[in-house]
Amino acid sequence: MPRSAFVSLDGLDGTGKSTQCRLLVEWLTAQKVPVTACTDPGGTALGQELRRLLLFGREHRIAPMTEAMLFMASRAQLVDEVIGPALDRGEVVVSDRFLLANVAYQGWAGGLSADDLWTVGRFVTGGLEPDLTLVFDLPPDIAKARRNREADRMEDRGDDYYTAVRRGFTAEAGVRPDRYRIVDANRDVDAVQREVRREVGRLLADRGWGVRE
Repeated sequence: MPRSAFVSLDGLDGTGKSTQCRLLVEWLTAQKVPVTACTDPGGTALGQELRRLLLFGREHRIAPMTEAMLFMASRAQLVDEVIGPALDRGEVVVSDRFLLANVAYQGWAGGLSADDLWTVGRFVTGGLEPDLTLVFDLPPDIAKARRNREADRMEDRGDDYYTAVRRGFTAEAGVRPDRYRIVDANRDVDAVQREVRREVGRLLADRGWGVRE
């Protein structure tokens, strides 16, 4: 009997991670793998309210610690309502972002303690972490140029901020090579998706799923 698996995709906005999430879910669905897709922040009724506030609530000044805790609250609800039940059902979960994003954005770039964010994050998720996180890496200027919409509240920050975010993603990924993979996002969509499928395919093969790249 195949076992459940939890995969997250992360990186700067503009690296193509959301597109890669969609393509990954389509690939798994086509192979009859039961998959649940979600977005962090968001994914629940409460999470959507928090997402709107965090990304578009320009009417409020949100302190860095408050911002971090709002992301944590959305994630806690997502684990309780969506991710946990899906894993209990034996499904594969694909999440567009997870705790690593908090550590990179509010920790490495926002001045909060990365260690403290990891600790709080593990508490609010009951210790749940992805079995595999793919970190899409791209220089901030290229990622910014790829965005084809108006910047949200998080995206509307300076170059130094996003340089620090990128540094956080790659540094944290380097500490946990057993669970994190850095993916060169400066390639065409198909080439990146092939690498995504290889990495996810290895994990799922270990969990007893018969998937083909």
